[in-house]
Amino acid sequence: MKTADPYRLFETHNLFKKELHLDRNEYLSTSGSIATDIYFIKEGSLKVYVINNGEEQIIRFGYQNNIIVSLDSFLSGKPSDFFIQAIKKSTIQVVAKEDLIAFFNSEPAYLKWWIAILEDLVLQQIEREKDLLIALPIERYERVLKRSPQLFQEIPNKHIANYLRMTPETLSRLKKS
Repeated sequence: MKTADPYRLFETHNLFKKELHLDRNEYLSTSGSIATDIYFIKEGSLKVYVINNGEEQIIRFGYQNNIIVSLDSFLSGKPSDFFIQAIKKSTIQVVAKEDLIAFFNSEPAYLKWWIAILEDLVLQQIEREKDLLIALPIERYERVLKRSPQLFQEIPNKHIANYLRMTPETLSRLKKS
């Protein structure tokens, strides 16, 4: 089940209950909200960020065919610290938490698939934590480029620079070299 296409699986089982259309800079969710839905990005791109010392710090991106969610809040039922905001005009398919849980509980293979998704998200988070521990900007850039080359096609440089904890000028120099 690990290789199952989430979109087809959700669509086949009628889990998408609504579709959202976000304009550039529009929020999907804000800090303090409780995540009761999981989102599939049909078109567009979004960023997940926190405010740290009054500054935006991007921690994750989502673009076409990605699942995006404030996972901490989705799992715990507590308010999230994250903002999820459209970088460009986006179309989002919405799956309600209660529908997702009922779906996963209906078939053991689906529950295994959900565990595989969660494992993948945890591994992505571990890679992100490693990125943050690397002091040299060139090493952070190379790691992310190797891991997510599509990111550099989908996301504007100013957002990637923020994610990589460097200035847009530094990112530009690294891309040229």
